[in-house]
Parts: sequence; structure tokens; C-alpha cells
Amino acid sequence: MNQTDIPPVLVTGATGRIGRFVIDRLLDAGVPVRALTHRSEAAGTLPANVEVFTGDLTVPESLDPALKGAGAVFLVWTAPSPTTAAVVGRLAAHVRRIVFLSSPHRTPHPFFQQPNPMAALHAGIEELIAATGVESAIIRPGMLASNSLAWWAPAIRAGDVVRWPYAAAATAPVDDRDVAAVAARTLYQDGHVGGDYVLTGPESLTQAAQVSVIGDALCRRIVCEEMTPDEFRSLSRGTAPDSVIDMLLAAWSAAVGQPAYVTTTVADILGTAPRTLRQWATDHATAFTEAPQPHRS
Repeated sequence: MNQTDIPPVLVTGATGRIGRFVIDRLLDAGVPVRALTHRSEAAGTLPANVEVFTGDLTVPESLDPALKGAGAVFLVWTAPSPTTAAVVGRLAAHVRRIVFLSSPHRTPHPFFQQPNPMAALHAGIEELIAATGVESAIIRPGMLASNSLAWWAPAIRAGDVVRWPYAAAATAPVDDRDVAAVAARTLYQDGHVGGDYVLTGPESLTQAAQVSVIGDALCRRIVCEEMTPDEFRSLSRGTAPDSVIDMLLAAWSAAVGQPAYVTTTVADILGTAPRTLRQWATDHATAFTEAPQPHRS
């Protein structure tokens, strides 16, 4: 693919977990990339051949320089909701395709059907995108494997016991890299307009089993001990909004006793099997043994 033949793709959330991998996959495919960041100093964390723009989703007109001449946008919503309509309208006025990182709130599985403010926000943005008539695709990752870094890595670095609520709740963790690879395909490849893709890992695993798999990757025995929901609320206070904590607890509670929702979408689109949690944990083993580096955005 000749970079001079195709317009650049603008990636929002460019230094986030998914956005950064989307950039890599686009570059691998020979697609020119623009990255939107809040601060210009974030450019140092991105590949040299990425064109970096500063902009803010809460200031829609700040996006115009990055959008001029772009062909597609990968939209990761990381802002308060009042500017959603203005931003989506601005995107649609400039580009022919929007790929939106959403959530599986339409999925008929109890895990995804709990009251969730973020899901409501996502649903509203999806409606706005559809109303513009622009080409679009929706990417709906389930539980991300990388969530375990925030949830369990501190305890694993400190010892061999992870205390967690609803250890018997099953999910199908999906590798961030697989999510990004699918998103990248929908941004530059034909055949995905109107796509609505729920992405999961290949296997249903209880949370206790996931902790054990991570332990295996570290060549250690890590035990998952049950924590009460009230303990979890107390320990999580200040780390996330109460509504998010309540949503997680409700979702895990609803998932106990039944297999996780598993799709074949990653394999269907990429032609390769999705990475297992064991593969992800092996590739990220040092994150469970070394202190995390300060996050840049």
C-alpha cells in the first residue's frame, strides 16, 4: 500500500492502551497516521513517522487542524458528555469513516446488562454517528486482559494472594492488541462499513482461574481468595466513581454460575486466533514483578 494514495487516519486516545496499538497496526499496513493528544509533549512517546496534533474533545473546534484532509477517525471518548454531538458532527463533516471504541452494552449476556453510565454514553454516541450517515463501524471489546494490571498486579507484586470479589464470575479477557488489530482493519479495509463487532478472548475463565493463569506465566502459585462486595467498595473508594464500582460488582454477581460470552470475531476478521490470557500474561510478565512506570497521556 502506497502511503501517498490514501488519506491519513486520525487516532484519538493515541497514547492510551488501545489507541497506541492501533497506531502500530496502521503503520504496519502502510497507512499514514495522525495522533490526537492533549499535550504536545506526548509526541515523544509516539513513532517518529506519526503526525501529532494537540486537541481536546471538550473543545470541538480544536480538532479541525487534525481533521483537515483525514480520511477516517478512530474515536475513543475520554471526555465529559456535553460536547459529544458537536464533536461527532465535526468528525462527520471532515472524514468519510468513523470507527468508535464502544462497549458490548447490546450483548444478551447478564454480565453486560447491568446499569452502566459509560454504556449509556456509548449508546448515545453511536446514535449520533448513525444519524450523520457517515461510514462507520463499532468496536465492542469485552473485558480487557490488561484490566488485571490495575486490579491484581499490586497484590501479585506484594505476595502470592489476590483478594477479590466474585472469584467464580467468568469472563473472556481479550488482548488489547487483538482489539487494536481489528479496529485498524476497519479503519482502512473495505468490507467493514456498518460492522458491529463484539470482541472477546477465546476462552471463558473465572476470575480465580485468571489469577491462576497469570501465576503460571510467572512460574508462581497465586491464590485468589474471596473478598466481600462491601470490602471491595471500601478498598476501591476514591479510585473510581461509586457508579462504576457498583456496576462491576453487579456484573460479576450476574456472571457467577454461567460461562462467559465468547465470540469468534477476532479470528473472523484477522484470520488468526485471538491471543489467550496465558499468552497475554507471558508477554506482560514483568508488569507483575516490577513497579509500574508513570503513565503519560
